Amino acid sequence: MSVSRETLISTYFGERQSEIERYAQILATWGIERGLIGPKESDRIWDRHIANCIPITTLLSQSSSLLDIGSGAGLPGIVIALARPDIQVTLLEPLQRRINFLEEVVAELGIDIAVKRGRAESFKGGFNFVTARAVAPLPKLASISWHLVVGGGSLLAMKGESAASELEDAKSQAPKVFKKVALSEIHEINLGELPLARVIQLKKAG
Repeated sequence: MSVSRETLISTYFGERQSEIERYAQILATWGIERGLIGPKESDRIWDRHIANCIPITTLLSQSSSLLDIGSGAGLPGIVIALARPDIQVTLLEPLQRRINFLEEVVAELGIDIAVKRGRAESFKGGFNFVTARAVAPLPKLASISWHLVVGGGSLLAMKGESAASELEDAKSQAPKVFKKVALSEIHEINLGELPLARVIQLKKAG
């Protein structure tokens, strides 16, 4: 990726520049030591993980609530919270060892993010946005998380080149969800020198 770390930090992280730098350090150390990030990923934290999570922040309306499901190492939830301090972020993760990691990271960064243990299908609550990165194919993802999206809110799924086929699959395999979809679209987001990002948006009828 041609974009420099310095450009990324100054362009997208405003008042939270020191926090995003610290988070990147944590991913490259604690994250790898605890198996949340692959052992060969230390040189790719910025271009593969952090840069990858920035484009989705452009789809979020001001001062909204967001649930990041299957948050793992905190991607994209922690990056969203650092790039968009106006968003009220909750991280949802089923595995206790990952919950421990997320709680330590949030404390270390000194940011106001809720960390909850649970699975999307049995979690209760309502959010303007529900996000997911590499959790499940869209038909399953939509089925397990749709109840968490408030009317007028959206499910935002970070996807790769399979985005179009996953959206078609979801229309046929998750009919209950699509009865209440007011809008479905694939956003191809080009931000400066960042790699192209694809985000599927399913907006719930209000």
